[in-house]
Amino acid sequence: MRGIAEYVMRGRYQALLVALVGASTLMFAWISAAVIALVTLRRGLNEGAFILIWALLPAGYMLAQFGDMGPLAMLVGTTALAAVLRWAASWPLALMTSIAVGVITGYAMLLFSTSYLEAMSAMFAEVFANLQANMPDGQTLEAPGVSTIAGMLGLMNTVTCVLCLLLARWWQSTLYNPGGFREEFHGLRLAPQFSVPLVLLMLGVSMLGVEYRPWAMLFAVPLSIVGLGFLHARAAHRKLGFGWFSMFYVLWLVLDPIKLMVIGVAIADSFINFRARWQPASKDEDSRDDET
Repeated sequence: MRGIAEYVMRGRYQALLVALVGASTLMFAWISAAVIALVTLRRGLNEGAFILIWALLPAGYMLAQFGDMGPLAMLVGTTALAAVLRWAASWPLALMTSIAVGVITGYAMLLFSTSYLEAMSAMFAEVFANLQANMPDGQTLEAPGVSTIAGMLGLMNTVTCVLCLLLARWWQSTLYNPGGFREEFHGLRLAPQFSVPLVLLMLGVSMLGVEYRPWAMLFAVPLSIVGLGFLHARAAHRKLGFGWFSMFYVLWLVLDPIKLMVIGVAIADSFINFRARWQPASKDEDSRDDET
């Protein structure tokens, strides 16, 4: 992956080539988004926008032909997050902006990709009908409607854009500031003025009904990223190895209680700031070790 970053940063046309190739495929559009974010972070929004405009051509073709605006939304959303991070130098603000990216993506799907959403809804309905036929009497499955699918796609785009931004920032750190990304990620923390509204909005929207649950989960994305950053910092402090991370992420992907735990850790840390409690202690221990 570092080789891609090194090639991209050789010049504008190298970055343009990688961005165009990535945006031309559904499988590798995320590489294009990360490349544009890297250019934006390192060289500014004007240079990033130049690459973005050209990358939008194949993404726009996919939208026109198939009604799938996923690649286009990913490219624009990731560039917007990179621009915010470069301008404000604030991960909390960039993560809060990712919620707007998801909401705009979902509503844009409802406005401009209705036929695509209806086709997906029909596909889900058929799958759920087959599952229903094999279930015991009394148990029912309700296929997601158009609004729910739009929220799911908005949520997926938010997560993807944030991951692409993290990759771009890691690339930038690897090339120009080794160790900088690790320090930033381990130090991620949301102040209460961010975490409290996120929790209230997440709970409020989820109470509107099942179809709004994906929309509600948009507000959990910043908390989840911050919670993961905290757990990485704690694991580094405890010197836990790769095996621990592998086991944790497997559990995190498949178990909802683990996801809720990560969110809870981020909320608690916004009030308590656990790092401030253990880091001074570790420094004191190191100084005592040096004296002995």
